[in-house]
Amino acid sequence: MSDTTGVSIIGSGHTAFGRHDARTLEDMIVECAREAMTAAETGGDQIDAVFLGHFNSGLVSDGFASSLVHQADPALRFVPAARLENACASGAAAILAGVSAIRAGQARRVLVVGAEKMTHRATPDVTQALAGAGYQNDPQEKALSFPQIFGIAAQEYAHRYQSPLESMARIAVKNHENALRNPLAQMRREMTFEACNTVSEKNPLIADPLRLTDCSLVTDGAAAIVLAADDLAGDGAVSIRAMSHVSDLLPMSARDFVAFEGPRRAIGQALGAAGLGIGDVDFAEVHDCFTVAELLIYEAMGLAEPGRGGDAVADGTVHRGGRLPVNLSGGLKAKGHPVGATGVSMHAIAYRQLTGQAGDMQIDSPEFGLVFNMGGAAVANYASVLQAR
Repeated sequence: MSDTTGVSIIGSGHTAFGRHDARTLEDMIVECAREAMTAAETGGDQIDAVFLGHFNSGLVSDGFASSLVHQADPALRFVPAARLENACASGAAAILAGVSAIRAGQARRVLVVGAEKMTHRATPDVTQALAGAGYQNDPQEKALSFPQIFGIAAQEYAHRYQSPLESMARIAVKNHENALRNPLAQMRREMTFEACNTVSEKNPLIADPLRLTDCSLVTDGAAAIVLAADDLAGDGAVSIRAMSHVSDLLPMSARDFVAFEGPRRAIGQALGAAGLGIGDVDFAEVHDCFTVAELLIYEAMGLAEPGRGGDAVADGTVHRGGRLPVNLSGGLKAKGHPVGATGVSMHAIAYRQLTGQAGDMQIDSPEFGLVFNMGGAAVANYASVLQAR
Protein backbone atom coordinates (compact mmCIF):
# COMPACT_ATOMS: atom_id res chain seq x y z
CA MET A 1 0.00 0.00 0.00
CA SER A 2 1.00 3.64 -0.33
CA ASP A 3 2.35 5.81 2.49
CA THR A 4 -1.18 6.36 3.77
CA THR A 5 -4.17 4.08 3.43
CA GLY A 6 -6.73 6.85 3.80
CA VAL A 7 -8.47 4.75 6.48
CA SER A 8 -8.76 5.35 10.22
CA ILE A 9 -9.97 3.45 13.28
CA ILE A 10 -12.72 5.46 14.97
CA GLY A 11 -13.90 3.11 17.73
CA SER A 12 -13.17 -0.21 19.42
CA GLY A 13 -14.85 -2.92 21.45
CA HIS A 14 -13.29 -5.76 23.44
CA THR A 15 -14.70 -8.49 25.67
CA ALA A 16 -12.72 -9.89 28.55
CA PHE A 17 -10.59 -12.81 27.35
CA GLY A 18 -10.79 -16.08 29.24
CA ARG A 19 -13.10 -19.01 29.83
CA HIS A 20 -16.73 -18.02 29.27
CA ASP A 21 -18.76 -21.17 29.84
CA ALA A 22 -22.10 -19.38 29.97
CA ARG A 23 -21.54 -17.27 26.87
CA THR A 24 -22.03 -18.19 23.22
CA LEU A 25 -19.99 -17.00 20.27
CA GLU A 26 -22.95 -14.79 19.36
CA ASP A 27 -23.00 -13.21 22.83
CA MET A 28 -19.37 -12.15 22.52
CA ILE A 29 -19.70 -10.92 18.94
CA VAL A 30 -22.72 -8.79 19.81
CA GLU A 31 -21.12 -7.33 22.94
CA CYS A 32 -17.93 -6.12 21.28
CA ALA A 33 -19.68 -4.94 18.09
CA ARG A 34 -22.08 -2.79 20.10
CA GLU A 35 -19.24 -1.38 22.19
CA ALA A 36 -17.23 -0.47 19.08
CA MET A 37 -20.18 1.22 17.34
CA THR A 38 -21.06 3.16 20.49
CA ALA A 39 -17.47 4.31 20.88
CA ALA A 40 -17.42 5.35 17.23
CA GLU A 41 -20.79 7.12 17.57
CA THR A 42 -21.86 5.07 14.57
CA GLY A 43 -25.21 3.32 14.12
CA GLY A 44 -25.83 0.22 12.10
CA ASP A 45 -27.43 2.35 9.39
CA GLN A 46 -24.03 4.02 8.83
CA ILE A 47 -22.10 0.76 8.39
CA ASP A 48 -21.57 -0.21 4.76
CA ALA A 49 -19.94 -3.62 5.27
CA VAL A 50 -19.13 -6.14 7.99
CA PHE A 51 -16.11 -8.44 8.07
CA LEU A 52 -15.61 -11.16 10.68
CA GLY A 53 -12.30 -12.85 11.50
CA HIS A 54 -13.08 -16.40 12.69
CA PHE A 55 -10.90 -19.50 12.41
CA ASN A 56 -13.33 -22.10 13.88
CA SER A 57 -11.93 -25.36 12.41
CA GLY A 58 -14.82 -27.25 13.97
CA LEU A 59 -14.44 -25.69 17.41
CA VAL A 60 -18.03 -24.39 17.56
CA SER A 61 -21.30 -25.22 15.83
CA ASP A 62 -22.14 -21.60 14.92
CA GLY A 63 -21.17 -22.30 11.34
CA PHE A 64 -22.58 -19.14 9.70
CA ALA A 65 -20.83 -16.79 12.10
CA SER A 66 -20.61 -13.68 9.92
CA SER A 67 -24.38 -13.25 10.07
CA LEU A 68 -24.34 -13.25 13.87
CA VAL A 69 -22.88 -9.73 13.79
CA HIS A 70 -26.24 -8.42 12.57
CA GLN A 71 -27.78 -9.09 15.99
CA ALA A 72 -25.77 -6.17 17.37
CA ASP A 73 -28.10 -3.57 15.81
CA PRO A 74 -31.39 -4.00 13.91
CA ALA A 75 -30.15 -1.42 11.40
CA LEU A 76 -27.38 -3.80 10.31
CA ARG A 77 -29.98 -5.94 8.55
CA PHE A 78 -29.15 -6.25 4.84
CA VAL A 79 -25.60 -4.91 5.32
CA PRO A 80 -23.23 -7.30 3.50
CA ALA A 81 -21.18 -9.45 5.86
CA ALA A 82 -18.43 -11.97 5.19
CA ARG A 83 -16.18 -14.21 7.25
CA LEU A 84 -12.41 -14.14 6.71
CA GLU A 85 -10.25 -17.12 7.68
CA ASN A 86 -6.46 -17.12 7.53
CA ALA A 87 -5.52 -19.31 10.50
CA CYS A 88 -4.38 -17.29 13.53
CA ALA A 89 -4.24 -14.16 11.34
CA SER A 90 -7.98 -14.29 10.54
CA GLY A 91 -8.55 -11.06 12.49
CA ALA A 92 -5.95 -9.09 10.54
CA ALA A 93 -7.34 -10.57 7.31
CA ALA A 94 -10.77 -9.15 8.21
CA ILE A 95 -9.24 -5.73 8.91
CA LEU A 96 -7.38 -5.70 5.59
CA ALA A 97 -10.63 -6.59 3.81
CA GLY A 98 -12.30 -3.62 5.48
CA VAL A 99 -9.42 -1.28 4.63
CA SER A 100 -9.48 -2.49 1.02
CA ALA A 101 -13.24 -1.97 0.72
CA ILE A 102 -12.90 1.64 1.86
CA ARG A 103 -9.91 2.32 -0.36
CA ALA A 104 -11.78 0.88 -3.33
CA GLY A 105 -14.70 3.23 -2.72
CA GLN A 106 -17.08 0.35 -1.98
CA ALA A 107 -17.63 1.44 1.63
CA ARG A 108 -17.21 4.50 3.81
CA ARG A 109 -17.54 2.88 7.24
CA VAL A 110 -16.85 -0.77 8.03
CA LEU A 111 -17.40 -2.85 11.15
CA VAL A 112 -14.70 -5.48 11.75
CA VAL A 113 -15.12 -8.17 14.40
CA GLY A 114 -12.83 -11.02 15.43
CA ALA A 115 -14.13 -13.84 17.61
CA GLU A 116 -13.45 -17.38 18.78
CA LYS A 117 -15.03 -19.79 21.26
CA MET A 118 -12.49 -22.45 22.27
CA THR A 119 -12.55 -23.44 25.94
CA HIS A 120 -15.62 -25.69 25.76
CA ARG A 121 -13.50 -28.19 23.84
CA ALA A 122 -10.85 -30.40 25.46
CA THR A 123 -7.26 -29.24 25.00
CA PRO A 124 -6.35 -32.21 22.72
CA ASP A 125 -9.32 -31.31 20.46
CA VAL A 126 -8.21 -27.68 20.26
CA THR A 127 -4.62 -28.72 19.58
CA GLN A 128 -5.76 -30.98 16.75
CA ALA A 129 -8.01 -28.29 15.25
CA LEU A 130 -5.22 -25.71 15.28
CA ALA A 131 -2.82 -28.23 13.71
CA GLY A 132 -5.02 -28.04 10.61
CA ALA A 133 -3.27 -24.75 9.85
CA GLY A 134 -0.10 -26.75 9.17
CA TYR A 135 0.86 -28.56 5.97
CA GLN A 136 -1.36 -31.61 5.57
CA ASN A 137 0.21 -33.25 2.49
CA ASP A 138 3.41 -34.37 4.19
CA PRO A 139 2.90 -37.16 6.76
CA GLN A 140 5.72 -35.90 8.97
CA GLU A 141 4.45 -32.29 9.07
CA LYS A 142 0.82 -33.37 9.40
CA ALA A 143 1.73 -35.28 12.56
CA LEU A 144 3.11 -32.15 14.27
CA SER A 145 1.13 -30.00 16.67
CA PHE A 146 1.92 -26.28 16.77
CA PRO A 147 3.75 -26.59 20.11
CA GLN A 148 5.92 -29.23 18.42
CA ILE A 149 6.48 -26.98 15.37
CA PHE A 150 7.65 -24.09 17.52
CA GLY A 151 9.58 -26.47 19.75
CA ILE A 152 11.54 -27.51 16.64
CA ALA A 153 12.12 -23.82 15.87
CA ALA A 154 13.45 -23.24 19.39
CA GLN A 155 15.77 -26.25 19.12
CA GLU A 156 17.12 -25.05 15.77
CA TYR A 157 17.56 -21.50 17.08
CA ALA A 158 19.52 -22.78 20.11
CA HIS A 159 21.70 -24.97 17.89
CA ARG A 160 22.30 -22.39 15.16
CA TYR A 161 23.19 -19.51 17.45
CA GLN A 162 24.44 -21.43 20.50
CA SER A 163 21.74 -19.70 22.54
CA PRO A 164 20.68 -21.07 25.95
CA LEU A 165 17.08 -19.86 25.33
CA GLU A 166 16.76 -18.25 28.77
CA SER A 167 15.25 -15.31 26.87
CA MET A 168 12.04 -17.33 26.36
CA ALA A 169 11.46 -17.37 30.13
CA ARG A 170 12.24 -13.65 30.31
CA ILE A 171 9.62 -12.98 27.62
CA ALA A 172 7.02 -14.95 29.56
CA VAL A 173 7.79 -13.01 32.74
CA LYS A 174 7.55 -9.66 30.90
CA ASN A 175 4.22 -10.45 29.30
CA HIS A 176 2.67 -11.71 32.54
CA GLU A 177 3.91 -8.54 34.22
CA ASN A 178 2.24 -6.43 31.54
CA ALA A 179 -1.03 -8.38 31.80
CA LEU A 180 -1.39 -7.31 35.43
CA ARG A 181 -2.26 -3.86 34.04
CA ASN A 182 -4.82 -5.23 31.56
CA PRO A 183 -8.25 -5.92 33.12
CA LEU A 184 -9.29 -7.79 29.94
CA ALA A 185 -6.41 -10.30 30.11
CA GLN A 186 -7.07 -13.97 30.76
CA MET A 187 -4.11 -14.67 33.04
CA ARG A 188 -3.33 -11.75 35.33
CA ARG A 189 -0.73 -13.59 37.36
CA GLU A 190 2.84 -12.60 38.19
CA MET A 191 5.43 -15.19 37.15
CA THR A 192 9.05 -15.39 38.28
CA PHE A 193 11.99 -16.09 36.01
CA GLU A 194 12.89 -19.16 38.04
CA ALA A 195 9.39 -20.63 37.67
CA CYS A 196 9.27 -19.96 33.92
CA ASN A 197 12.81 -21.19 33.29
CA THR A 198 12.40 -24.46 35.20
CA VAL A 199 10.60 -27.65 34.20
CA SER A 200 8.39 -28.68 37.11
CA GLU A 201 5.10 -30.32 37.94
CA LYS A 202 3.38 -26.95 37.51
CA ASN A 203 5.45 -26.06 34.44
CA PRO A 204 5.84 -29.28 32.45
CA LEU A 205 7.48 -29.66 29.07
CA ILE A 206 4.85 -29.38 26.34
CA ALA A 207 7.18 -29.83 23.36
CA ASP A 208 10.88 -29.77 24.21
CA PRO A 209 12.22 -27.16 24.95
CA LEU A 210 8.85 -25.36 25.28
CA ARG A 211 7.33 -25.46 28.74
CA LEU A 212 3.76 -24.64 29.66
CA THR A 213 4.82 -21.06 30.40
CA ASP A 214 6.13 -20.73 26.83
CA CYS A 215 2.71 -21.40 25.28
CA SER A 216 -0.25 -19.10 24.64
CA LEU A 217 -3.65 -19.82 26.13
CA VAL A 218 -6.82 -21.54 24.94
CA THR A 219 -9.28 -18.68 25.11
CA ASP A 220 -12.80 -17.39 24.46
CA GLY A 221 -13.20 -13.78 23.40
CA ALA A 222 -14.03 -11.17 20.79
CA ALA A 223 -12.88 -7.72 19.70
CA ALA A 224 -14.15 -5.16 17.21
CA ILE A 225 -13.13 -1.94 15.51
CA VAL A 226 -14.97 0.53 13.29
CA LEU A 227 -13.04 1.73 10.24
CA ALA A 228 -13.85 4.91 8.36
CA ALA A 229 -12.51 6.90 5.43
CA ASP A 230 -10.17 9.59 6.75
CA ASP A 231 -12.50 12.45 5.81
CA LEU A 232 -15.14 10.96 8.14
CA ALA A 233 -12.71 10.50 11.03
CA GLY A 234 -12.79 13.25 13.63
CA ASP A 235 -10.80 13.90 16.77
CA GLY A 236 -9.68 10.78 18.58
CA ALA A 237 -9.27 8.69 15.44
CA VAL A 238 -6.16 6.66 14.65
CA SER A 239 -4.80 6.53 11.12
CA ILE A 240 -3.83 3.19 9.60
CA ARG A 241 -0.66 4.63 8.09
CA ALA A 242 0.26 1.39 6.31
CA MET A 243 -0.76 -2.28 6.23
CA SER A 244 1.12 -5.16 4.62
CA HIS A 245 0.23 -8.81 3.96
CA VAL A 246 2.92 -11.35 3.02
CA SER A 247 2.23 -15.08 2.59
CA ASP A 248 5.00 -17.67 2.60
CA LEU A 249 5.11 -21.30 1.50
CA LEU A 250 3.11 -23.65 3.73
CA PRO A 251 5.53 -26.64 3.87
CA MET A 252 8.19 -26.00 6.50
CA SER A 253 10.53 -28.22 4.51
CA ALA A 254 10.49 -25.64 1.70
CA ARG A 255 11.92 -22.75 3.74
CA ASP A 256 14.14 -21.72 6.63
CA PHE A 257 11.54 -21.36 9.38
CA VAL A 258 13.91 -19.81 11.92
CA ALA A 259 14.80 -17.01 9.47
CA PHE A 260 11.20 -15.75 9.80
CA GLU A 261 11.38 -14.30 6.29
CA GLY A 262 7.62 -13.73 5.96
CA PRO A 263 7.34 -11.70 9.17
CA ARG A 264 10.52 -9.79 8.28
CA ARG A 265 9.13 -8.86 4.86
CA ALA A 266 5.68 -7.90 6.16
CA ILE A 267 7.06 -5.68 8.91
CA GLY A 268 9.65 -4.16 6.59
CA GLN A 269 7.05 -3.42 3.92
CA ALA A 270 4.68 -1.76 6.40
CA LEU A 271 7.40 0.40 7.92
CA GLY A 272 8.74 1.26 4.48
CA ALA A 273 5.30 2.25 3.17
CA ALA A 274 4.85 4.45 6.24
CA GLY A 275 8.24 6.05 5.67
CA LEU A 276 9.44 4.95 9.12
CA GLY A 277 12.17 2.88 10.72
CA ILE A 278 11.80 0.66 13.74
CA GLY A 279 13.35 3.45 15.82
CA ASP A 280 10.31 5.64 15.12
CA VAL A 281 7.85 3.15 16.66
CA ASP A 282 6.70 3.79 20.22
CA PHE A 283 5.24 0.35 21.03
CA ALA A 284 4.31 -2.92 19.34
CA GLU A 285 1.68 -5.62 19.77
CA VAL A 286 3.03 -8.84 18.22
CA HIS A 287 2.04 -12.47 17.79
CA ASP A 288 3.67 -14.32 20.69
CA CYS A 289 1.80 -17.60 20.21
CA PHE A 290 4.92 -19.10 21.80
CA THR A 291 7.72 -17.23 23.53
CA VAL A 292 10.18 -18.28 20.82
CA ALA A 293 7.90 -16.57 18.26
CA GLU A 294 8.25 -13.25 20.07
CA LEU A 295 12.01 -13.80 20.21
CA LEU A 296 12.12 -14.32 16.44
CA ILE A 297 9.85 -11.31 15.87
CA TYR A 298 12.36 -9.05 17.68
CA GLU A 299 14.84 -10.00 14.98
CA ALA A 300 12.28 -9.70 12.17
CA MET A 301 11.46 -6.17 13.42
CA GLY A 302 15.12 -5.20 13.21
CA LEU A 303 15.58 -4.76 16.96
CA ALA A 304 18.46 -7.25 16.96
CA GLU A 305 20.64 -9.21 14.59
CA PRO A 306 19.82 -12.90 14.01
CA GLY A 307 20.71 -14.87 17.11
CA ARG A 308 20.73 -11.77 19.32
CA GLY A 309 16.99 -11.32 19.92
CA GLY A 310 17.44 -12.21 23.57
CA ASP A 311 19.41 -9.00 24.08
CA ALA A 312 16.26 -6.94 23.52
CA VAL A 313 14.52 -8.49 26.53
CA ALA A 314 17.63 -8.84 28.69
CA ASP A 315 18.59 -5.16 28.37
CA GLY A 316 15.03 -3.88 28.88
CA THR A 317 14.44 -2.59 25.33
CA VAL A 318 11.07 -4.35 24.96
CA HIS A 319 9.92 -3.87 28.54
CA ARG A 320 7.49 -1.22 29.71
CA GLY A 321 9.64 1.89 30.02
CA GLY A 322 12.08 0.57 27.41
CA ARG A 323 12.85 2.03 23.99
CA LEU A 324 10.18 -0.13 22.28
CA PRO A 325 7.72 -1.82 24.67
CA VAL A 326 6.33 -5.03 23.16
CA ASN A 327 2.99 -6.55 24.16
CA LEU A 328 1.94 -4.04 26.81
CA SER A 329 -1.40 -5.90 26.79
CA GLY A 330 0.23 -9.12 27.98
CA GLY A 331 0.26 -10.55 24.46
CA LEU A 332 -1.19 -13.89 23.45
CA LYS A 333 0.90 -15.41 26.25
CA ALA A 334 -1.06 -13.76 29.07
CA LYS A 335 -3.90 -11.75 27.51
CA GLY A 336 -5.09 -14.90 25.72
CA HIS A 337 -5.40 -16.18 22.16
CA PRO A 338 -8.97 -16.61 20.88
CA VAL A 339 -7.65 -17.28 17.40
CA GLY A 340 -10.01 -15.28 15.17
CA ALA A 341 -10.11 -12.38 17.63
CA THR A 342 -6.36 -11.96 18.08
CA GLY A 343 -5.56 -9.65 15.15
CA VAL A 344 -8.56 -7.42 15.86
CA SER A 345 -7.68 -7.34 19.57
CA MET A 346 -4.15 -6.16 18.75
CA HIS A 347 -5.51 -3.28 16.65
CA ALA A 348 -8.16 -2.39 19.26
CA ILE A 349 -5.54 -2.29 22.04
CA ALA A 350 -3.15 -0.25 19.87
CA TYR A 351 -5.98 2.17 19.00
CA ARG A 352 -6.70 2.67 22.69
CA GLN A 353 -3.00 3.17 23.42
CA LEU A 354 -2.72 5.84 20.71
CA THR A 355 -5.84 7.67 21.91
CA GLY A 356 -4.96 7.66 25.61
CA GLN A 357 -7.69 5.14 26.45
CA ALA A 358 -5.46 2.25 27.57
CA GLY A 359 -5.97 2.73 31.30
CA ASP A 360 -3.20 1.21 33.40
CA MET A 361 -1.52 -0.04 30.20
CA GLN A 362 -1.09 3.53 28.94
CA ILE A 363 2.38 4.89 28.08
CA ASP A 364 3.24 8.56 27.63
CA SER A 365 2.11 10.20 24.37
CA PRO A 366 2.77 7.46 21.80
CA GLU A 367 2.56 8.53 18.16
CA PHE A 368 3.25 5.31 16.24
CA GLY A 369 2.29 1.73 17.02
CA LEU A 370 3.25 -1.45 15.16
CA VAL A 371 0.96 -4.50 15.02
CA PHE A 372 2.06 -7.91 13.76
CA ASN A 373 -0.43 -10.81 13.47
CA MET A 374 0.71 -14.19 12.13
CA GLY A 375 -1.17 -17.20 10.80
CA GLY A 376 0.36 -20.66 10.95
CA ALA A 377 4.12 -21.16 11.18
CA ALA A 378 4.97 -17.68 9.82
CA VAL A 379 2.85 -18.37 6.71
CA ALA A 380 0.22 -15.58 6.75
CA ASN A 381 1.91 -12.40 7.96
CA TYR A 382 0.15 -9.06 8.51
CA ALA A 383 1.83 -5.89 9.74
CA SER A 384 0.17 -2.54 10.42
CA VAL A 385 1.59 0.86 11.31
CA LEU A 386 -0.91 2.97 13.26
CA GLN A 387 -0.54 6.69 13.91
CA ALA A 388 -2.24 8.97 16.42
CA ARG A 389 -4.00 11.82 14.61
